[in-house]
This record gives sequence, structure tokens and C-alpha cells, in this order.
Amino acid sequence: MMYVRIPLSLRNVEDFLHERGIAISHESVRFWWNRFGPVFAAEIRRRRVDRMRSGTHWQWHMDEVFVKINGEQHYLWRAVDHEGEVLESFVTKRRDRKAALKFLRKTMKRHGNPHIFVTDKLRPYGAAMKVIGSADKQETGRWLNNRAENSHQPFRRRERAMIRFRRMRTLQKFVAVHASIHNHFNQDRSLSQRDHFKANRTAALAEWRGLCAA
Repeated sequence: MMYVRIPLSLRNVEDFLHERGIAISHESVRFWWNRFGPVFAAEIRRRRVDRMRSGTHWQWHMDEVFVKINGEQHYLWRAVDHEGEVLESFVTKRRDRKAALKFLRKTMKRHGNPHIFVTDKLRPYGAAMKVIGSADKQETGRWLNNRAENSHQPFRRRERAMIRFRRMRTLQKFVAVHASIHNHFNQDRSLSQRDHFKANRTAALAEWRGLCAA
């Protein structure tokens, strides 16, 4: 949890645990997140998808950023809902209609179909929307997509701490785990009263410990 949720290196986590009397190697931390991170993230995602499917999907925000893997440029596509919760993260080598269509179909297969797609003015979005028959649902604007652009910030901080990535498969695996755990602990401190924030944070931690125990 510390490694994925907070911008720390493997050796930073090792040092923090050493201060608490737990002597481990940083390679143990690497093994833990590789082995258990996807399991916990998949369970968190499954529970949240089940809850979200019972309601209506009002609006999705979709955006992509550049990511370097061994000096080669890739693209990280991200979809978030109207409350800022990350729905899907997807890594591709290209930023064309085929990649946008694959990203849209993957997101809609898991989360359903929203009423509105908010995107930037990238042309592959419009081409992909026409293929799936949702061209009339697309909206573009100068500041309309700030929610999706802001959702990249936690990943960018994490990317700097990890000194970037070396394989596309590792990046895809990490962004999926990072997004699920970030959703789980993100309580929007500035939008709720202190008592509500503390209760929600305690509930999130208790649910996390339940996952670990299971």
C-alpha cells in the first residue's frame, strides 16, 4: 500500500519499515506489489464496478498523456467519471483511431455506456465515436476536460519517484493497480467535513485490511 499509494521508492519503503522494527529487503517490497497488488486492485475494481453498474453513467472524461518507456514514446489513455474516479487506464504505442477505439470498447465493456463523452479535440476520438455510434454524445471544450487532465497528476508524481518505466507490460500493470488503490483511498478531503472525511478514511482502511486478511 505504501509503495503504490505514496510516491516512494522501494528503498524508501524499506527504510520506513526499518524504523518500525521490520527488517526486510527492498526486493521483498517489489515482490509484494507484483504478487499481491494486481489481486487487491482487481477485487477493489470488481466491487466498485458492481456498485457503479446499479446507477446511471452521466459523464466520462477521457484524455491521454505521453509516457517514455526506454526512451520510446508511448501513450497512456485514461477515462474518469464526473466525480474524478479513474475508470480505466490503457497504454498504447500509437495515438490513432485504432488505439482510441480499442480503449473505448474496453472501457464500455466493463463500465457500460455513459450519456456524455468529454474529450479534447484529438481527431481519433471523433473517428472512434463514429464507429461505435456515439458521435452525438461527444463534447469538446477548452476547460471541459480538466477533470481528466488532473487525474494524471498522481501518476506523474509516482512516475518521477520510479524514474520512469522500462517495459510496456510493467507500465500497464502498474497503472491499473495504482488507479484502483488511488480510487479506494481518495476521499476528496476539501469537499467534505472533517468528521465525514475521518469516517470514510477509516472505512477505506478497514476494507483494505479485510482484503489483506482474505
